[in-house]
Amino acid sequence: MAWFLFLAALVIGAPIAFSILLALFWFMDAAGLPYHPRIVAAEIFRGLASFPLLAIPLFVLAGEVMNATGITQRIIAFAMVLVGRLRAGLALVNIWASVIFAGLSGSAVADTSAIGRVFIPEMERAGYPRDFAAALTAASSVIGPIIPPSIPVIIYALTVTGVSVPALFLGGVGPGILLAIALSAYVMVRIRHIRPGPATDRLAVEALPSARGAILGGLLPLMMPVFVVGSIVLGVVTPTEAAALAVFYALILGGLVYRELRLADLPRILAESMRDSAVILIIIAAVSAANWVLTYNRVPNMLTDWALSSIDGPTTFLWGVVVLFLLVGLFLEGIAAMLVLVPILHPIAVSLGIDPTHFGIVVIFNLMIGLITPPLGLCLFVAEAVANVGLGALVRRILPFFLVEVAVLIVITFVPQTVTWLPRLFGF
Repeated sequence: MAWFLFLAALVIGAPIAFSILLALFWFMDAAGLPYHPRIVAAEIFRGLASFPLLAIPLFVLAGEVMNATGITQRIIAFAMVLVGRLRAGLALVNIWASVIFAGLSGSAVADTSAIGRVFIPEMERAGYPRDFAAALTAASSVIGPIIPPSIPVIIYALTVTGVSVPALFLGGVGPGILLAIALSAYVMVRIRHIRPGPATDRLAVEALPSARGAILGGLLPLMMPVFVVGSIVLGVVTPTEAAALAVFYALILGGLVYRELRLADLPRILAESMRDSAVILIIIAAVSAANWVLTYNRVPNMLTDWALSSIDGPTTFLWGVVVLFLLVGLFLEGIAAMLVLVPILHPIAVSLGIDPTHFGIVVIFNLMIGLITPPLGLCLFVAEAVANVGLGALVRRILPFFLVEVAVLIVITFVPQTVTWLPRLFGF
């Protein structure tokens, strides 16, 4: 009944956090727990009373500052130099610009909005169908939360499982690059069916900036993920301190180096950062209370015992996880699904001998695919708002990209080395 109330509240449009609390109160009342409003309030505050959680609003703020400093054009120019002359140049620049942008914002929605406003009209001018350009932009933006620094990774590590943040950061690099390569291969193979005419984009070649200027312009933004992730991996700073350094770096870059960040912009940037952070943190608070109640009633223990007695091995469990999260991603926002389900599934994965870092990246990759699947894929809505091609046409165009991403998901799920090789190289 609690799950029914939760899903019913979501269907009628209630915020995720309030839907969780509604189901939680019903569950506690049915279980006969006394003074449950007081318990829920205490657990909500306890769930937020964590110094490491400061990393979330700080990384959100760093991304907002970087987005306000005109870095999108510099990233595009850098990607143009790298792949602009290749077959299907503009489409490839779209994909690899998302890879670079991923290291700055860690947000798929921000990627879709920033890259889409530039690339969708440019690709249409080069002869690509507008709905294809929008679908490619949304599909490539999934890379954003996988390549570090990544807000979903921080939430997964710090609030759900206690897995090493540096290990998860490093573990996301391989799958993110693998996804970009797979999308690029699909586009290059299918270019003649997508856009009539020569395979090489004349517009992309004509728009190529000078290599020296583009590389120098993109070098400083590219140093941010190296600076942030490297300092965490080397043990110099904690994730929270690295997030604060990322904000400082973004302010210096935007205000003093590029001189595109004005003091008048800061109130808007801070307000947007606080709004986005509040949405994430209130969900974390509600799930923290729900997790306490489930643990008090030994629900995770019972599910773990059932899984170990019913599932014949890690392979069956991983197939179940892939299917479950693909279905959940259709109807539930990724971070909320992670906070609700991972505390139950993570102990089972560990009990079955699955590497915690590998399992974490599989879950995050899986849920990020949900950003491009109807009916609630956020990146789909953002891309459609930019392109204005109709959601039906966009869904039809994005289906091949969805299948490519599921194929990559299956590879990283059943070939753990695609995730674990880099963390192990650095001793994690």
